[in-house]
Amino acid sequence: MGLSVVPSEVWESGEITKVNLSRNSIQELPIEISSCLSLQLDNNPLRQIPSDGFQAISMLHILDLSGNAASLPENPAFSSLPHLKELYLKRMQLREVPSEIMSLCQLQILDFGQNSLQSIPGGLNSLTSLTELDLSDNSISALPPELGLLEPSLQVLRLDGNPLRSIRRAILDKGTKAVLKYLKDKILEQ
Repeated sequence: MGLSVVPSEVWESGEITKVNLSRNSIQELPIEISSCLSLQLDNNPLRQIPSDGFQAISMLHILDLSGNAASLPENPAFSSLPHLKELYLKRMQLREVPSEIMSLCQLQILDFGQNSLQSIPGGLNSLTSLTELDLSDNSISALPPELGLLEPSLQVLRLDGNPLRSIRRAILDKGTKAVLKYLKDKILEQ
């Protein structure tokens, strides 16, 4: 809609839990956003979220910041979002996985598609509720064996568009279950 600010009428009902502000020109977020459970901000020229910004939206279940590369603070405080179930960080020019994401134990969907990630930390296996992990279109050449420990909860693992050298194409072509089994077997060999 070409909005540069969120119209105040949006908040008048007082019961807003989901806000989709995608594809606008919004640079700053209003204080009322703290009541939201789902926040979709992809493709806005958001200015940097203040380091304590996530604390204001601590009840959030779904957060989509895709395409807002400048918005993430240097060390984003994802641990301030303990109820987060879905996190979308597509096209964010990320070079590494923010470490605080490992504390999001309720996370079910994590999307890192179309970034510049070169490696994945083994600590991702602490996300035991994860059902979907999108790592497509990055620069990842190897996966940590610990990722195999996410089996059986992880149902979808997207890896296409990565220069993976540590896993044979035949295994990759068989899909998520085969890749996770392969990684899990690597742990047992150590």
